[in-house]
Amino acid sequence: MIMGNPAYELLALCDILPAEDLNLDPYCAKISFYTDLADLLNSHPEIEIICLATPNGLHEPQALQVLEAGRHVLVEKPLALSKAACERILFKALEKNRQVFGVMQNRYSPPSQWLKKLVDSGVLGTIYMVQVNCFWNRDDRYYQAGNWHGSLEMDGGTLFTQFSHFIDLLYWCFGDLYDVEAHLEDFAHPHSTEFEDSGLVNFRLKDGALGSLSFTTAVWDVNFESSLTLIAQNGTLKVGGQYMNKVEYCHIKNYQMPELPPANPPNNYGTYQGSAANHHFVFQNMVDVLQGREAISTNALEGLKVVDIIERIYQAGRPKSTLKQA
Repeated sequence: MIMGNPAYELLALCDILPAEDLNLDPYCAKISFYTDLADLLNSHPEIEIICLATPNGLHEPQALQVLEAGRHVLVEKPLALSKAACERILFKALEKNRQVFGVMQNRYSPPSQWLKKLVDSGVLGTIYMVQVNCFWNRDDRYYQAGNWHGSLEMDGGTLFTQFSHFIDLLYWCFGDLYDVEAHLEDFAHPHSTEFEDSGLVNFRLKDGALGSLSFTTAVWDVNFESSLTLIAQNGTLKVGGQYMNKVEYCHIKNYQMPELPPANPPNNYGTYQGSAANHHFVFQNMVDVLQGREAISTNALEGLKVVDIIERIYQAGRPKSTLKQA
């Protein structure tokens, strides 16, 4: 994504594995490489932005390290694994007058943009019910021994790693969740994870709408769907597909469904499938924000709010002995 945007220059890479073990792109293989973030920061005072694409449990300490060094930071989802950890990142960003960008690229998909504008327009009237279904596959091909996936400390849980994008869309379009009740189970992964693989969550939205979230990573072999169904005073709609990237049903009073741009368009560096297809919008937004042309698309407070919602779902459904401490 950096190499595909002319506003950026890729100056350095960092990983705990040596460069020869990473099968790097030939261009990337020529870039300065480090196995310690502090060495990278100290060696490159000219770097303005650090992008963190690391295990979830490292996001807080690494973001704090980057901000302390006076750099802006882009953090892949989730911002951190607790509300308290997010608050520490926000405090440090304010102290250092630096920006924290969150990666919630699904906001840029045409169906998500359409849904947000439709809800905000009031065309739907009173919203009665919102149902979100996230039914994916993650099996032993994904949860491999020695990997950070499946660990409470580094992964945090299915809602953090697999489905936080869809909780973000729920929050972005409809606001906070209230009266949260949750039932969580680990059906298919007791040998490979320290947390649930499935859950049923009930809640209320603002103005009294009823909501539910059903999720699982126990689907056999391949992903099934991620969908959002909305029942309102003036109509019904469903956004579906694997990544909520298709409008599957729209029947709204006195409303003509517009033709949406194609989902998952190619960017300047190639064609990206699935949820990665909109990352280039995030990188363009960073440029526009830092050059004073646009507002930030996913600010740190919104990233904190998604973590707060997930944390409250887990508090409602997990035994207290398994909850990660802030």
